[in-house]
Amino acid sequence: MRLPTPPARVQIIAWNDGCPTLGGIGCGPDAVTFVPQRQLRFYMTSVAPCPYLPGQTERKVFANLPFSEGAHVNDELTQAGFRRSQNIAYRPACEACDACVSVRLPVPEFSFSRSQRKVLSRNADLSRDLVEAEATTEQFDLLRRYLHGRHPGGGMSGMGWLDYVAMVEDTAVRTHLIEYRLPSPDGGPGDLVGVCLTDLLSDGLSMVYSFFDPGMESRSLGRFAILDHIRQAALVALPFVYLGYWVRGSRKMDYKAAFRPMEQLTRLGWTRMAEPVPNTCD
Repeated sequence: MRLPTPPARVQIIAWNDGCPTLGGIGCGPDAVTFVPQRQLRFYMTSVAPCPYLPGQTERKVFANLPFSEGAHVNDELTQAGFRRSQNIAYRPACEACDACVSVRLPVPEFSFSRSQRKVLSRNADLSRDLVEAEATTEQFDLLRRYLHGRHPGGGMSGMGWLDYVAMVEDTAVRTHLIEYRLPSPDGGPGDLVGVCLTDLLSDGLSMVYSFFDPGMESRSLGRFAILDHIRQAALVALPFVYLGYWVRGSRKMDYKAAFRPMEQLTRLGWTRMAEPVPNTCD
């Protein structure tokens, strides 16, 4: 995901009493509470085609994360419905559509279903390694195969090596990579089949971006990565796993709806998602 670097042709959004003026999202019980030493400046992107819903357009509001307090600001903004891309926090701000819904999984209440236990079992042979947020050519090769196989012609399909390095390393927040590998017959590192860029927050894990071997559909590696993050959050007593946005009507996002219980961010704060969220873009 690429955003313009200020000052581009963007509109500056005010920071109002500890809350960006974004129609009230995140300004209820879950409002931003950390006040950075320097005022955050929010910008609005130009209108662009929506990558999730055909025929729709999108706009985003975004801010640069300060290097001195990036981790704290990232915590607060993620809890208020923002996502991170490199050193930028962004959130949809479309005038005529609210299909993008911030969602998270309440870890203590989560119970694996029968099908989810099967996914975990199918991938029990994989090794899981937490590594520093440093890009490698092995990871990049896997990313290229993933984009070619799962998202050909998408917004990230033209990503080059330096773009990938920036995605992984250009940030001052608490972040790391999770690598999933096949067993190795000689005892060395096995083949890399999955990678997750994950932020450590004060109240959970935020899955920033995941990619995997597109030729291993039977393993359901995307679902497995989410289930594994639920397990890891439980082990360290973190209450939430943040999944970013769920977009009703987008086939790219359908997989997220299978994880319940799930919480959604509304104008009243985080609430349990009992039924699909109405899509005002229809």
